[in-house]
Amino acid sequence: METKNLIGTAGNQGDDVRSDCFVSFEMKYEGGRVINLNSKVDSMYREANINLINQVLDFFEITNCIISIVDKGAVESVITARIEAAIKRVINSDKEFLPELINENKYFTNKETNRFSRLYLPGNTPKLALNAGIHYPNGIILDLEDAVAPDKKYEARFLVRNMLRNFNFYNAERMVRINQMPLGLEDLKYIIPHNVNLILLPKCESAEQIKILEQEISKYQRFNDNPIYFMPIIESALGVEKAYEIACASENVVAMAIGLEDYTADMGVRRTNEATESLYARTRMVNACKAAKIQPIDSVFSDISDMEALAKNVKMSKSLGFEGMGCIHPRQIKVIQENFAPEQEEIDKAKKIVNAFYLAQEKGLGVVALGSKMIDAPVVKRAEKLIKLAVNMKLIPETWRQEFINN
Repeated sequence: METKNLIGTAGNQGDDVRSDCFVSFEMKYEGGRVINLNSKVDSMYREANINLINQVLDFFEITNCIISIVDKGAVESVITARIEAAIKRVINSDKEFLPELINENKYFTNKETNRFSRLYLPGNTPKLALNAGIHYPNGIILDLEDAVAPDKKYEARFLVRNMLRNFNFYNAERMVRINQMPLGLEDLKYIIPHNVNLILLPKCESAEQIKILEQEISKYQRFNDNPIYFMPIIESALGVEKAYEIACASENVVAMAIGLEDYTADMGVRRTNEATESLYARTRMVNACKAAKIQPIDSVFSDISDMEALAKNVKMSKSLGFEGMGCIHPRQIKVIQENFAPEQEEIDKAKKIVNAFYLAQEKGLGVVALGSKMIDAPVVKRAEKLIKLAVNMKLIPETWRQEFINN
């Protein structure tokens, strides 16, 4: 068995660590297995955890080693991800110790999926991901890029892989932000076969990057034929200027986001809550998305304590044409979703337009009119989309038209 290092480690340790563990693994040439387990849940799960450790060691055919684990209440899929990462820092192996893909994660999304709110979660911090789905964001972003320290990126891949398979995200779209290219290409084998719905590509500056990503993804086996969608993130002046070609680079590009922290740094200006310094970039990106018929997604709002300012920011974002934004804290989700949701005035107008369209169809008319105004097909389509969204968000009942007619 070829070895790379004497000792491999993975995981987090410290007084503030929860739902995680720290693993140290050392190969030996004789003496059998020495397992040192220090767990906060020892009284309940020691036997089960010892069995799990032996199961992983058996899988990798390791008979002589010293493995030490400090466990802070990690679930099985986290423990096995940490052990596997530590082992593979020492030995070369292509084998993967995969947790079961739970039934709750066997769902797919589509191009038109609502993406009002997307919650960023550090890819190497399982405590934040375990119950993230109960806040019901539209999407969960497991972040392998900025939220993970450079020396932790390798082990984070195993953890993100296991979270995709084994954490219940309650129907939120499962997203992963990979690293900036070319490092991000190394992330793909850990996520593509494991039920990811959408990949975010940071600091995207050309259509060629999307095509390289798509080509690389085609190398990996998946358990289904459903497409993996892309959301490039525009974070530089060059990216802004190339926004339309990026948006059109692949039929699997379903949305495009803007990252204002890096963009303002690239421009050499200070980011403010008012965001006037990035107005050109945001409006240009929205226009590119609308022209390409994909969703424009705004940047995160970094002040997690000011919900009033967040609501104001969301309303401005919506007025510019954005259809969602990122979240960095669960408390932001409800504010973002409520303020991106259709307002009653918008719903009432859409009802009138769609009802006029139905009436014209029932009468066999080729022209749709509302009062003295002619309504063209794109207007009807937008109204139908808004009505569908309002129904899905339970703002109006599915029987809205009958109630509309009756009233």
